[in-house]
Amino acid sequence: MLPTTQFLATFRSAFTSGQLLKCTLSKPTSSAPEDLKNIYLRPVELKKGLQVAFNFRYKTRDEIKNFGLEEAVAQLEALLGTSFLNADLLTPERDFSLQFDKKGEAHFSEKKPSINTPTAIPTAHNRAKNRLLDPAAPWLHLLGISNSKGEVLAAYQDKWRQINKYLEIIESLLRESPLPTGPQIADMGSGKGYLTFALYDFLENQLGLAPHITGIELRPALVDFCNKTAQQVGFQNLRFVAQDIATYQPERLDMLIALHACDTATDLALAAGIRQKARIIVVAPCCHKQIRREMQAKNELTPLLQHGILEERQAEIVTDGIRALLLEAEGYHTKVFEFISTEHTAKNVMITATKDDRRLNQRSVEALAQVEALKLGFGIREHWLEKLLA
Repeated sequence: MLPTTQFLATFRSAFTSGQLLKCTLSKPTSSAPEDLKNIYLRPVELKKGLQVAFNFRYKTRDEIKNFGLEEAVAQLEALLGTSFLNADLLTPERDFSLQFDKKGEAHFSEKKPSINTPTAIPTAHNRAKNRLLDPAAPWLHLLGISNSKGEVLAAYQDKWRQINKYLEIIESLLRESPLPTGPQIADMGSGKGYLTFALYDFLENQLGLAPHITGIELRPALVDFCNKTAQQVGFQNLRFVAQDIATYQPERLDMLIALHACDTATDLALAAGIRQKARIIVVAPCCHKQIRREMQAKNELTPLLQHGILEERQAEIVTDGIRALLLEAEGYHTKVFEFISTEHTAKNVMITATKDDRRLNQRSVEALAQVEALKLGFGIREHWLEKLLA
């Protein structure tokens, strides 16, 4: 058996038997794409089954593509000896190598395993939760979160934890309400784009969903910076626009994100998601001025609300509680919980909503009645989201 054929057969056997740990292609030739240093292969569990993830490691960015076994073998066959001169395949029992000499002749070899046998071969869905995102991702460095070695900077440890917590929440929501391939997603108020980039990386490179994400941000300088960064790391379907979220009207919206949009801007985002019947809505409200200005409690809490700090907190609870009820009235299953705090704001409540039309008829009337009762009890004429949905 020819050395290359033997290596490909070994790869196929390792994958089908669940023994493939990883495979690395190294020593690129002049035929390899410019700035491509290595390709790392590993098994990854996606909705369509077990695939082989090819991580193309360029000088300044990573690109990940997922292939079924047969296509993966075909890709390997095309790359070996032409674009790369070395290939190393690791399994729990043996290491296998394929090397091409100066004459272009292939040599196949094997030796004892170089790493300890894991209890389970790592795939996307049984990784440790802090591995939902690779700290060596180039965009993390370009956004200033990590250094050139892929190490998270001390000053950004809180931001790193926030990003990972955010992705854990997204992963949980996707189990409850899966998105279609090629989902259209809007991040309203995307700022410097930390979480926008993280979401794109996760959906594209971990789940293989080929998302199209638009970050909406008023500040042109941030939009330009984020677009430049997206181009540098090869995130082709991630773009940012300088626009008011009130004027953003997409033709289709599968997922709506709005983190720390101030006061009624959160309601504008929620209304957009509801009108487009987005499958998933995620908001982290910031400021609650509208309800606090209107609120004149006419219930047993009135004596407590003479204290400003208690009135402020109650206004936050009422505002977000009514938001959750209005989402339920529109056929969403909602959750309100504490999100990790950030350096930008002390507000750390998050509202998530997943579309479930089965709840529409049975919950709509009840939820709207509860909204009316709350408005009456706290002397509120109208909640802004209610007005937007009218």
